[in-house]
Order: sequence, then C-alpha cells, then structure tokens
Amino acid sequence: MSQKAVVIGAGIGGLLAAAALSRAAPETEILLLDRDALPDGPENRRGVPQGRHAHLLMAGGWSAMETLFEGGMRERLLDAGAREISLGSGMLALTADAGWFHRYRWNGSRMITCTRALLDWVVRDGLSEQAPNLSIHRATVEGLIGDARRVRGVRVSGAGSYLGSRIEADFVVDTSGRGSHNLRWLRDIGVEGVEERQVDCGLTNATRIYRTPAGAESFPLTMLQANPYSGRPGRSAMVLPIEGNRWMVSAGGTRGGEPPSDPQGFLKYISSLPHPIVGQLVSAAEPLTDVAVSRSTSNVRRYFEKSPVWPERFLVLGDALATFNPAYGQGMSVAALGAQDLLRALRQHGLSRPGLARRVLHDAARHVDTAWSTAVAMDVLYPDTKGGTPTPADRLTTAFARRLTRAATGSLQAAAALYDITSLTAGPARALRPGALLATVNGSPLPRLAEPPLTPSERRVLQRLTEAAVQPHATP
Repeated sequence: MSQKAVVIGAGIGGLLAAAALSRAAPETEILLLDRDALPDGPENRRGVPQGRHAHLLMAGGWSAMETLFEGGMRERLLDAGAREISLGSGMLALTADAGWFHRYRWNGSRMITCTRALLDWVVRDGLSEQAPNLSIHRATVEGLIGDARRVRGVRVSGAGSYLGSRIEADFVVDTSGRGSHNLRWLRDIGVEGVEERQVDCGLTNATRIYRTPAGAESFPLTMLQANPYSGRPGRSAMVLPIEGNRWMVSAGGTRGGEPPSDPQGFLKYISSLPHPIVGQLVSAAEPLTDVAVSRSTSNVRRYFEKSPVWPERFLVLGDALATFNPAYGQGMSVAALGAQDLLRALRQHGLSRPGLARRVLHDAARHVDTAWSTAVAMDVLYPDTKGGTPTPADRLTTAFARRLTRAATGSLQAAAALYDITSLTAGPARALRPGALLATVNGSPLPRLAEPPLTPSERRVLQRLTEAAVQPHATP
C-alpha cells in the first residue's frame, strides 16, 4: 500500500525535507503545501520575510544539500550565477575589536552567495526533476489530525476540491518557518508545555542592490561586523556579490542603531561605520532597487526534543524548529542538516518506524545547539535585548569566541577552526584541537591590521571608485 507524506511550507526547509523523502521513500506520495502561490522563476515572495536580504549558504549547508539531490546542487547554483567564495582568501572582514582578518592562501571553508529568490528557484527546480511523486498545492494548514500519540494528517483551508479540508497522511513535516503555529497545533491535540526561548536584539536589516561597477567584478565580499562588546547598539554592513553581476549591500543595526530606509540615509549610515570601505565601494555604483527593510530577526527556539510526550509521525524542521538572527548566516544550513538527518533516518528505519520523528528531532537539535549558542551568546550583549540577560554559559561562550576570533585574524590554525564552526562543518569541539587551542591561548602571531588587506589591483579598484563617488550618478 502506498504511503502519503505532507510537508508544510515550501521554503528552503520544506524543499529539502521533501527532497529527503523523495530520495529515501520514492514510492511515497508527497504533498508540499504553502500559503503562497509560488513564482515561476527566481522572484521574491511574501512568505519569505528575509528574502530580499543577504543570505549565505555555508559549507555545512550546501554539503548537506548535495546528499539530498541526485544531481549536483552546487553546480546547479553556480551555473545559475551564484558565487562561490573562500572565507580564507575571498573575503575582507573587519572584526568587532581585533582589526581585519589577514587573508590566507587556503581554500578550506567556502560559501555560496546569491539572492534567496534564486536559491529557492534552483532548489525547487531540482526537486521537481528528482521527485515525480511530489505535488505542490496552495493551502493554509489550520491544524493537525490525530492526538498526542500520533498525527494522522492535517486540516487545511484554501485548498482545491481535490484536497478538501482534511488531508490524511502517514507522515507530516512542519517546515512552515518562523511564523509556524505548531505550538497551538500541538496543544489542540493534547501536547502541552513545550519550552520556548526568545532572544531579540531588535536587529533591523536594510538592503539595496547595485550594479557591480565595471572592473570590480572580482572584488572580494566585504564585511564590517557589529561590535557586541561596546555597550552600544551593534551596526554592521556587507557588500555581497550575487548573480547578474550585482552587489547586494546590506546594513544591520540592533535596537537604537537601526539603519534608515531612505537612499541618502542608507548611504550615510554605511559610510559612517568604523571603516568607510562599504560606503566607498557603493557611493559611485548604480542602484537598481529601493532600500528594503525587515525586522523579522529574533532568535526563537522551541525545545520539542525535550517534550515528555511527542506524537508519532510528526516532525518539525527548519525555522519552524528554531530561528536565528540572520546576521550569522546559519539558518539555511541548519535546515539542510536537519533534512539530511531525516534522509539518514528514513534510509535506516523507514517511514513507519516507531520513534522515527523523535529520533530525527534529537539529531536536528544538535545542529540547532551550535548555531543557537553562537547567535544568542552575542545577541544578549547588545543594549535593550529582550529575552534575558547573559547566562554563565553565554558569557563563557562569548569569552572563548572573542579570544578565538582575535587569534583567527592572524593565525591560520585558529581561522580554520573558526570558519569550520561557523560553516557548521564541525562542532564547537573543533576549537579544542591542539593547533587551534594553542593559537587561541597565544593569540595572533601576525600584526593587527588597521586597514583591509587589499591586493594592488583591489586597491586600484577602490581608489577609482572613491574618486568616482564625487561624480553624480543615476538613481532608480
């Protein structure tokens, strides 16, 4: 008898969960439900609140994605125009309090950069080729069918006559994002008391897309990190190379230091940061969009894996499980690693194995732990953060991360550990390996850099753009 699985939400988390189901259970009918009408190409949509802002697909995330698809997803993304960037040599990064990172002749950790719209489209296109057993429907999930022992489907509204208002299913995966109503759905079937924690530093993101100036096509990704140690609002900015020979320029500010949404205020904001390089790069660039602003940036974690009661056949992954301040760039990778856990469990045990959902929840929580500790340990330091003061564990994590970052600015051993951890290719224990730990204790062997480590050609590009900034340029 054929089985049926329902995946709630067609964002990255839902697409990857559906990919796991299609690979491990190819005879299972998969229904992917979303409230939005999905676009026919790489276009922004309402259901992805951070879609217009910078997204980084870290190495741990795209490596997990590779296991979920039969064809190479990395190659698909690069063929569509996404960029692959080395954290060691292809990035200029100013730390909070230790100067600029030196650049290393080392390509260990890499990330993929593109618009969220392109990423969604390429993944959705790959899924449609891989999964003939998949169908996508526009519908809003109103609740779960079943009880505290087992979920047997979902109640929906807005669906076509084919689906009706009740969809019976053998397995349900909630990947409906940070707006998920899963706590209410669970209470309605008798699962109470799920622990939840929220930490909100009030981050506001403001993003504008520019045409990459001629001659600057190979200029490195440039990042000015926020400072959580100063007792003042955090302020940051990034110039991110994306598809279509464009730059995505994102500014971020925590509560009390928010970037403005008007073009002149936006440019003034990024030019007033601790180093003027971001303003210098974009002042003479041609803007292609208005400034997009978003405030859906809080860290929210729901500890489903700790619930004493959990219904069979119901799983929560992606942002429906935990959301992170997007400044740390780990949300999509956590979703991908959770989907990889689902694939592994399905291959080992099958869709109907008792305890399968709970087992995957526990596995996925390990990836959440790493990303959560990074985000929260920093965000609790900003003024007026809502969600509690730093715990002793937060302070310990922060102190070690600060020392590791200082060492990483001039030590390849420490930098490799830091990049592996932030890329989610390794857990925090990676920093305790002898080479990295020794570098963390001793500090950077190279001098602190007060200016970005530009190559001669990059310095000429920056000088030319700085000089061109005095000339008038078009606005959209």
